[in-house]
Amino acid sequence: MINSQNYTGRILNFLDLLKDYEVQIPIIQRDYAQGRESQKEIRHNFLNALHSCLINSDPIKLDFIYGSIIDGKFQPLDGQQRLTTLFLLHWYASIKDGNSAGKDIRDLLTRFSYETRISSREFCKALVEESIQEIPNNQKLSEAIIDKNWFYLSWVRDPTIEAMLRTIDAIHEIFFALENLYEKISSNLIEFYFVELENMGLTDDLYIKMNARGKLLTPFENFKAGFQKRIDEENWEEGLPLSECFSTKIDNDWTDFFWDHFRKEDTIDAAQTRFVSAIAMIMHSVERLNSTESRIELLNQLQEDPTQVRPNHYSQRSFKYLTSTFNAYSEKVILTNYLSLKLPFPMWRHAPKSSLLSMIVYDDNSSSTVQRDSATYTQKVLFFAESVFFKKNEHGPNDIYQDWMRVIRNIVSRADIDKDGSRPDIVRSPQSFDGVINLINELSDGCEDIYKFLSEKPTLKSQYARDQINEEIEKARLIQHDSGLKELIFKAEDNELLRGKITFLFHCIGYDLNPENFNADLFVSVSDVVNTYFNNEKSLGNDIRRALLTIEVNGEYEFYSYWWSYWHIAKSTKRRLIDRFREVEYCINHEYFREYFKKFVLGLQNQSPSQMAQSFQSPPSFPNWKLRLIKEESLLNDNNKTNHIAIAEDNSYCFILKSKRPREIEGNLKIE
Repeated sequence: MINSQNYTGRILNFLDLLKDYEVQIPIIQRDYAQGRESQKEIRHNFLNALHSCLINSDPIKLDFIYGSIIDGKFQPLDGQQRLTTLFLLHWYASIKDGNSAGKDIRDLLTRFSYETRISSREFCKALVEESIQEIPNNQKLSEAIIDKNWFYLSWVRDPTIEAMLRTIDAIHEIFFALENLYEKISSNLIEFYFVELENMGLTDDLYIKMNARGKLLTPFENFKAGFQKRIDEENWEEGLPLSECFSTKIDNDWTDFFWDHFRKEDTIDAAQTRFVSAIAMIMHSVERLNSTESRIELLNQLQEDPTQVRPNHYSQRSFKYLTSTFNAYSEKVILTNYLSLKLPFPMWRHAPKSSLLSMIVYDDNSSSTVQRDSATYTQKVLFFAESVFFKKNEHGPNDIYQDWMRVIRNIVSRADIDKDGSRPDIVRSPQSFDGVINLINELSDGCEDIYKFLSEKPTLKSQYARDQINEEIEKARLIQHDSGLKELIFKAEDNELLRGKITFLFHCIGYDLNPENFNADLFVSVSDVVNTYFNNEKSLGNDIRRALLTIEVNGEYEFYSYWWSYWHIAKSTKRRLIDRFREVEYCINHEYFREYFKKFVLGLQNQSPSQMAQSFQSPPSFPNWKLRLIKEESLLNDNNKTNHIAIAEDNSYCFILKSKRPREIEGNLKIE
C-alpha cells in the first residue's frame, strides 16, 4: 500500500494539469491503445460518455490519474489512455472553434508529449504547431493530416500515431455537430482525480504491477527513446541541423530504408535492434575503452541476445559511427543496386543470401539452432570490414572494394582444423571477435588500396592471425611487383581446399619470398593440379588414396600416419586413408605431412593418380599388403567403405575395416 503521506490528490481538468506541469508519457508505457482498430467499442463508449457530459452539462469524473514528477514533468503511471484522448479532443476543439479557442490553448497543448517514441513526440508537437487550417468536409480528418507537408509518411507505421489518427476521426464523427465545443471542454465538466506520487520514480516493476494489461514497447523503441535522451544530455549533436539529427533520421530516412528492405511481419524493430547491437559490439572492440574482461562479457551478451543493447553501450565516437553507417547503407541502396550485388569470389560458409547488411539485420542465422536472430561473429566481422570501407571510401572503385573484402575473407576463412577433418570457424568466440575487429581496424588505414598498404609491410600491433597476415603481405608484394600475378593468385585463393590460404602452393614451388625469383609458370601448374584434384568434397577417390601410398618422405611411405587409433581386438593400429576432405587441409598445413602432398602435387603435373599407382616400383622390404592396395584397384573399390585400415604391429598385413569401430575381427578383409 502507498502511505497517504506520500502523495497529494487534487481534482483537475486537462487544461489545469497542463498549466501546472508538462505531461510526458514515459518510456515504459505502452502504445496508445484506445485508438487501436480492435478497441472501437471502448473508444466510442468513452467518447460518447464525454459527448453526453458536454451536451447535457452533466459533470463527469474520470477516476484517478496518478504518476510522479520527474525533472519537473508529470509522468503518468496510470491514465495515459485517457490523457491522450483528452489531448486529441482539446486539439480538435481548438481547430473546430478557430479564433474562439485562441493561441493560449495551443501553447498549453505543446506541453503534452510522448517519451516512448521519438516519432510520437514529434507528431504531437507538429499536430499542435503546424496543425491544419480548417476541418475538411469531403475527406477524413486523418487523411487531411497525412496530406500535410509536415507529416512524415513513415509516421503511419508508428502504432501510437496510427491510433491517434483513428481517434481523431472518431472525435470528428461524434463532436463535429457540437457547438461551442472549446467553451464547453475548457469548463470543469470533465475532471479527474490527480494524484502525485512523491519521491517515487517510475520503474518497470511498478508499471507492470499497476498496468499489466498494457503492451510494452519493443526493445528497439525503448532503446531509441533512451538513446535520444543520452544524445541530448551529452550534446552529441550540438550545432547539427535538425534534418540531420538522429531523431529525424531514425523516424524518417532510416526507417523508410529499413521498412522498404528489411521488414518482417510489418515490423522493422528486430532489424534495427540487430543493427545497433552489431555496431555496439564492433565499436567496443575498436575503441577498447573497457577492460578485456568487461568487453568480452558484453560481446557475449549481445551476441546471444541483441535486444540487450543499451544506450550506455555507446560513446560519442561509436554514435557517430552508427549514424554514418546508417547513412552510408541507405545511400548505397539508393545510388546503386547494392542489395543485389554479390562479391565475385566465393565466401564459402559465410556467403550472405543477398547482402552483408541483410545478413546482419534480416537473415536467419542458419548455422545456429538456438540463435536464429543474431548474425554469427564472422558475419559481423565481414560487415564491419564493409562498413568501414564505405565510410572511408564513399565513392571508391568497385575493384578496390573487392580487393579489400578479399583480404578480409582470407583472414576470417582460417579455421582450427583438426586431423579428423573438423573445421570450426576461427572467429567463433567473443575473444576471437575482439581480436579480429582490432586487426581489421588497423588494416582499414589502407583499405583504399590494401595491396599497396600491405606491400609496404605496415607495423601492426595486433598479433591476430599473424601467419595469414604475413601471407597477405607476401601476396601483396608479388602483386605490386607484377600486376599480372594478381589474377593467378586470386584463382589459387578461390580453391575450395585452400580457402584463401596458399602458403602450401608457395612451398610447392620453393618460393623464397623474393618477388624477383617467383616462378609464375610453376605456380600456375601446381595451382591447376590442386584445382583439378582437390576442389570439392567429392574430389577424393580411391585412385588418390592408392597414389598417396606411393609417396615417400624420409624413407617412409606412411602419409596415413597423421591419424592414429588402436584396435585392441586385433592388436593393430588403425589408420585413415583420408576419410574427409578437410583432412587434406590439415595435412598440407602440417610441417611434416605437407611434404607428402608436395611430392604428390608435383607428381600430378605429369601423371594422373591412377598412372602414379600403376607405374610405382616398390623398394626392397616394402610391405606386400601395401603394394597390393596400390596395384589391385578392386581391393579398395569393392571393399573400402570407411577409408579406415588397421595395420598389424609387425607391418605384415592390414585389415580393410568394415566399420570405423568394428567390435570383432570377422567381416573385416585381411590383406597380406
